[in-house]
Amino acid sequence: MSTRKKPATIAKKPANTAKRATAATGKKTIPTASRKTAAAKKTVPMKKSAAPDRDSPLRDDIRLLGRLLGDTIKAQEGAPVFDVIEAIRQLAVRFRRDDDAEARKQLEQALNRLSRDQTLLVGRAFSYFSHLANIAEDVHVSRTLRNEQMAGAAAKASTLEYALLRIADARVPPAAIRGFFETANLTAVLTAHPTEVQRKSILDTELDINGLMIQRSRAPLTPSEQMQLDETLRAKVLTLWQTAMLRVTKLRVADEIENGQSFFRYTFLNELPKLYEAVDDALARLLPPSQQPKTHPYFRIGSWIGGDRDGNPFVNATTLEAALTSGAGVATTHYLEELRKLSAELSLSNFLIKTTPALEALAATSPDASEHRQAEPYRRAVTATHSRVAATAALISGNPHTGPSAPYASPADLVADLEIILASLQGSGVGLLAKPRLKPLIRAVQIFGFHLHPIDLRQNSDVHERVVTELLERAGAFTDYKSLDEDAKVALLTEELSKVRLLHSPYSEYSEELVNELAIARKAAAMQRLFGRECCPNYIISHCESVSDMLEVLMILKEAGLYLPQLGVASMYVIPLFESIADLQAAPRIMSRWLNLPVAKCVINGLEQIQEIMLGYSDSNKDGGFFTSTWSLYQAEVDLVRLFAEHKVTLRLFHGRGGSVGRGGGPSYDAILAQPSGSVGGQIRLTEQGEIIASKYANPENGRRNLETLLSATLEASLLPPNDDAAVQSSPEFMSAMEEISASAHRAYRDLVYETPGFTDYFFQSTPIQEIAELNIGSRPTSRKATGRIEDLRAIPWVFSWAQCRIMLPGWYGFGSAMQAYGEQHGKPGIARLKKFYGQSPFLQTLLANVDMVLAKSDLAMASRYMGLVKDKKLAKTIFGRIKNEWELTAQALFTLTGNKEFLAGNPLLARSIKNRLPYLDPLNHLQVELIRRHREGVNDDRIKRSIHLTINGVAAGLRNSG
Repeated sequence: MSTRKKPATIAKKPANTAKRATAATGKKTIPTASRKTAAAKKTVPMKKSAAPDRDSPLRDDIRLLGRLLGDTIKAQEGAPVFDVIEAIRQLAVRFRRDDDAEARKQLEQALNRLSRDQTLLVGRAFSYFSHLANIAEDVHVSRTLRNEQMAGAAAKASTLEYALLRIADARVPPAAIRGFFETANLTAVLTAHPTEVQRKSILDTELDINGLMIQRSRAPLTPSEQMQLDETLRAKVLTLWQTAMLRVTKLRVADEIENGQSFFRYTFLNELPKLYEAVDDALARLLPPSQQPKTHPYFRIGSWIGGDRDGNPFVNATTLEAALTSGAGVATTHYLEELRKLSAELSLSNFLIKTTPALEALAATSPDASEHRQAEPYRRAVTATHSRVAATAALISGNPHTGPSAPYASPADLVADLEIILASLQGSGVGLLAKPRLKPLIRAVQIFGFHLHPIDLRQNSDVHERVVTELLERAGAFTDYKSLDEDAKVALLTEELSKVRLLHSPYSEYSEELVNELAIARKAAAMQRLFGRECCPNYIISHCESVSDMLEVLMILKEAGLYLPQLGVASMYVIPLFESIADLQAAPRIMSRWLNLPVAKCVINGLEQIQEIMLGYSDSNKDGGFFTSTWSLYQAEVDLVRLFAEHKVTLRLFHGRGGSVGRGGGPSYDAILAQPSGSVGGQIRLTEQGEIIASKYANPENGRRNLETLLSATLEASLLPPNDDAAVQSSPEFMSAMEEISASAHRAYRDLVYETPGFTDYFFQSTPIQEIAELNIGSRPTSRKATGRIEDLRAIPWVFSWAQCRIMLPGWYGFGSAMQAYGEQHGKPGIARLKKFYGQSPFLQTLLANVDMVLAKSDLAMASRYMGLVKDKKLAKTIFGRIKNEWELTAQALFTLTGNKEFLAGNPLLARSIKNRLPYLDPLNHLQVELIRRHREGVNDDRIKRSIHLTINGVAAGLRNSG
C-alpha cells in the first residue's frame, strides 16, 4: 500500500479537468466533477426524468431584454417603426433557423426598402439587441457558476483553488510556492487601441442593467419589489435607447485615459485586493506558518494610455503627467472613501477595549478635536490617516494644502499607519473587524500606491535613431550616425554611454521631434521623483531590430537622468519589442549580443537581474499569417529561455496580445498554459486591448473571475512540472512538422496578401476599413504612414475590418493549404502523426481551438455580399474564390486533426451563443454593405454615415472579440 501523504486540503478535489467555456467569449475556467453518489439501492423502476435545460434562464433573459427594448421602441418611435423592426427580426430568425431561401430574399427586400430614417432606427435597434444579449450571457455565466458553487451535490473549486490543488498534488515544495508569491510579476496592461467602440455613457448604463438582471436572478422578491425592479430595468433600457451610441467627436488621449481608469473604479481597486485575500486564505491552509510568503505585489494592472507614442502624435509629456496625476486622483479618492467608511465602522470605545501605544500615538495626531471622539481612539486614528491622505492628494494634484496634517512621503508610510490600526485590532481580540475593509484597503495601497498604475513609455526605433543622430551631430560628437553599420553604431554608443557629459545643450536649436522625445523622458524622471520608480518603470522599443536600437534608448534616458553612466544604472527597463517574423527569428541573436555587452550587464544587474522582452502578436500575424506568427513566437520563446538560462538572467516576457485570434487573442488561461516550458517562471506581462477590456473587466464579478484565471494559469505554468505529453513539443519530429507547416502557411498567406495583384484594392474596397478610419473610437491614426499600403496599415484596423465583413481572415488563412501540402508530402502516416501531436501538444490544442472559434464566427455567405463592393468584378470573384477555397481547406484540416464533425463541438455554450446571435447580426451586415455602397457612390447624407457606424458598433458587439 502506498505511503504517500495526501496533499494539503485547498478545496474538494475535482475528478476531471474537462473545461467549460463561457457563452460570451469562449474564455475557459476549470470545473471539478460532481461527488460520487452513494451506491444505488434497488428501487421500483421509474420513468427517467429529462435533464434540466441549463440554458432556459438565458433564453428567458434574452426574451425579457428584447421585449423591454421592443416596448421602448414602440413607445418612443411609434408602432409602425416597431412593426418594421419586428418583421425584419422574424425574417432573420426564420432564415437562420430553417435555412429558408425565401426568408432570406424577403429579408433583403425588406432591408432595401427602408428609408434613411428607418435605416438609422433599425441599425440602432439591432445594435442594442447585440449589447443586451451580451448582458444576458454575462449574467447567465455568473448565475451558472454561482449555482454550481452553491449546489451541495456538485461542489466546485474556483480556478485559484484548482490551481493550488494541482500544485499541492504535484508535491511542489513549500519554499517554491512561497518564492513565487515573493518574487512574481504578473501584470495585465491596458492599452488604448481603437477597437472599443462603446461610449462610456453606454457602458455605465449597461452595467446598471447587468446589476439589475443579476439582482433579479438571485434574490426572491416580493411582488412590490419585483415591480419596482422591473420598472427600474425598463427605465434603464429607455435610457440606453435615448443615449447616443456614437461619439460626436474624435477621442482625445485625455478621454482614453479617463476611460481606461474607469475600470479601476469598476473592478480593479476592489476586486484585486479581494483576490489577494483569497490567496492568503488558501496559502494559510496549504503552507505551514514558517513558509507563509512576505507581502509582495505579485499581480498588478499596468497601462500604456498616455505613454504610448508609437504612431500617435498626440501622446507627449503632458499626457504622461495627466495620466499619472489623474490616476493618483482615482487611487487617493478610493482610499479616502474607504477611510471614511472605516471611521464610521470603528466606533470602538477605549472604555470597553484595549489599544496599543502605537494606536494611541496615531490617534493623538488626529485633527478631530471633538470631545465626542476622545473615547474613540480607532476613529481618531483613522481620521488622522484620512487627513494625511487628503494632504497627499492635494500635493500630487498641485493644489495648495492648508490642512494641519503633513502628506505621506510614500505609500509605505500609509501602509505603516494602517497596519498600526490592524495590529491593535488583532491584539485586542477583535481582528475580525479588519476583514471587510481594513485588510483590503492595506492591500490596495500595496498594489496601487499613490500612482494607481505603472505607465509604460513606447516609441518606434526609427524615431530614436533620428533623435540620437541629431544629438550627436549638434554636440559635434559624430556627424553621420545613421550611415554607420551595426558594429560601428554599437561601438560609438557604448563609448558615449560611458561618458558623464550630456549631449543636449539649452543653447542649441533642435527639431520638434527631438524636443518632444526628451520632454517625455524628463517628465518620466520627474514622475519617478514624485511617485517612485514604479510609476514609470518600462521603456518599450517598437520595431526593434538590433542592439543599437536598445542602446539608443539608453542614450535618451541618459539625457533625462534616467541612466547614470558613473554607476551604470538605469531606472527604467529597456524592453525590445520584436514584431515581424524576421524580428522574431533574429531575437535570440540580438539578445545574445545584448547580454554580453558590459553596459547591458550593468543595467541588468541594477534591475534585479531581470531583462524583459516584448513579443508582438499583431504585426507578426499581419506580416506572415497566423500559423507562422504563432510558431515563430513559440520558437523565439524556446530559444530565449535557453539563452537566458545560460546567462543566469531572469527572462520576463511581455505578450502583446489583442482581443481577436488574428492578433494573438483567445482564452488567456489556455494561452498561458501553452507557453513553452520555462518561459513563464512567475514573470509575465500581457496586454488587454480594445473591447476585451470592457468584456472582461467592466463588471466586477466577471472582472474578479478573469483576474483569478490569469493568476491561476500563471501559477500552474510557473510551478507545475512539465506534462509528459507536452514533452512531445521539444521532439525533433514535432519541431520538423511545425516548421514545414509554418513554411507552407507563410507562402500561402504572403502569396495572397502581398503578392496577388489587386489584393490591396480588394481589401480596401470589400471591407469597411475606410469607414472604420472615420469612427471616433481612438486617438491613434489607422495607418503609420499615409501610403495606402497594407504594410503601413496598423494591425488593429486590419483585423477589425476582416471581422466586420465576417471573413476573419487573419485568424486562419494559410493553414488549410499548409495541411494539404503536408498531407500530399507525407500521406496518411504524416496526418496520423499530426493527430497524435494534437492529442499531446498544448501548443496545437490551443492553436486549433482558436481556429475553431474564428471559423465558427465567420460566414462566407454573408462575406460574399461585401465582394459586391469591389469595382473590378473579375478581381473580386478571383480573390474571394481563393479565400473561400482556403476556408474550406482549413475547416477540413481542423476536423481531420480534432476528429470533430462540426465547429465548437467541445464548446457547446459558445456554439449556442453564436447561433443565437446570427439572426441579429445578419440585418446589420446587410445594412452595412448597402450603406457603404451608397456612401461610396457619393450620396452625401450624414444619416448614411451614422448608420454605417451604428452597424459597425453592433457587429463588433455581436462578435465580442473582433479587434
